[in-house]
Amino acid sequence: MTLRSSFDRRGFLRTTGAAALGTLAAPSILRAQDGPIILGHLTPHTGFLGPLGEYAVMAAELATEEINAAGGIDGRQLQLIKEDSVNPQTASTKAERMIGRDKVAAIIGEISSASALTIAQTVERGKTLFLNTGANSDALRGADCKRHMFHVETQNAMYVNAEGQHLLQSGLVEGKKWYVLTADYAFGHDLLAGARAFLERNGGSIAGEDLVPTDATDFSSFMLKIRAAEPDLVALNLAGTQITSFFKQYGEFGLDFPVGGFGFDTAMAWAAGVQNFRGTWPCVWNHQIDTERSQAFTKAFTDKFGMPPENQAWGDYMAIQILAQAIRETKGTDAAAIIEYFEDPEAKFDMMKTREGYFNPENHQLLQEIYAITAVPASEAENEWDIFTTSEPLPAPDQPLETLIADAVGGSCSFSA
Repeated sequence: MTLRSSFDRRGFLRTTGAAALGTLAAPSILRAQDGPIILGHLTPHTGFLGPLGEYAVMAAELATEEINAAGGIDGRQLQLIKEDSVNPQTASTKAERMIGRDKVAAIIGEISSASALTIAQTVERGKTLFLNTGANSDALRGADCKRHMFHVETQNAMYVNAEGQHLLQSGLVEGKKWYVLTADYAFGHDLLAGARAFLERNGGSIAGEDLVPTDATDFSSFMLKIRAAEPDLVALNLAGTQITSFFKQYGEFGLDFPVGGFGFDTAMAWAAGVQNFRGTWPCVWNHQIDTERSQAFTKAFTDKFGMPPENQAWGDYMAIQILAQAIRETKGTDAAAIIEYFEDPEAKFDMMKTREGYFNPENHQLLQEIYAITAVPASEAENEWDIFTTSEPLPAPDQPLETLIADAVGGSCSFSA
């Protein structure tokens, strides 16, 4: 898949108009309550997560433009400062600059769980909000939780529970053996722990496993190991372009063991193409979700960028909309007031799905429905985007959203005073 040819990476550069250099610890309550509301958008623009970050930037731009075109938030326009987070150290440095110099009301974005942690540590010192839109690690909602960090992206436990139900129903767990490939960084390690725990609870076993470097492009050695192990399922805890590379080479090696996994982005299915994409995967949102607001977002994004949005685009768009709702309701950008609003169980959010979402006050995870997507045969694909089908929302309508966060492995959350 090729992203829009006009996409200019120079557009990722930070917009100008920031205030003079200030101190990191200045709380948001001291920030001016007139003039534009400045938001920092910090997410990968390069590297193995870069293709997902491109969608995130486009969606953040769209959300900002829509809000400003409608008159802003109580008459105040949004100003978006965009930066490439690059790696954990750089992400922390740029977050500190956004808080201290640019006086952002909040930071939105990130996909890497490792970078999300360093951003969270920085915003906690600066008493500034961080809305995580792409990092899945259970630990970020557990032992590494922070009072100023909220999670629009769903956590690994939610994906494991949703995908696990499908695998159980398909007879691919009890008495079965898996070969597991895992991205060698925080997200993958966390997801592997959850997958192992799920497998142990349900009577399965691991035939083999490998950690895969995030910059890996050649999977031939792993393919040979998989062929020799003859697993009942190849379980992938990969991320970004790792998934695309795996799919393409899996087909080239002629392997036909069932494939599935516990974390996925629809952009990776598109990049692999209908001939290579296979299996069933959990997904927080995709362009096939048939609600009025979902289809309106899909149309607006497609009209502007020439392709449908994927789940990372949805996450960054939703984060800005959710923050805008909180600013309207609290009549300002004071972080403490917005935290109190988000933690109120009566605060509900239109997630473009059949149920409203709400934040879990115990760890700041946004509870919401998710879905499973299943690859369709190449002969049945209607176009380059609709190469999968989408399940009904999970959990079932008669089950609480809290069922999706059972058995999280990231430890318990304890917000500091």
